[in-house]
Amino acid sequence: MSVASTSNGRKATNVSLRAALLVEAKALRINISQAAELGVAKAVADRRAELWLQANREALDSSNAYVESHGLPLAGYRHF
Repeated sequence: MSVASTSNGRKATNVSLRAALLVEAKALRINISQAAELGVAKAVADRRAELWLQANREALDSSNAYVESHGLPLAGYRHF
């Protein structure tokens, strides 16, 4: 993949797509750049979430174990 800067803060890049997918996307008038950006943004968000869960797994497990053993700390104050 090659990357080149543009004046609006965006980077031009080359990507490889299956030919049939590209033909169908163009036929449906899908903006390839926009669709690719949305897909990469989702992949980044998904990976960040996965890494956060990995980094915080011990704390989450500890908190869940506490609630299982003792219930919710402020459950007596809930009105629903």
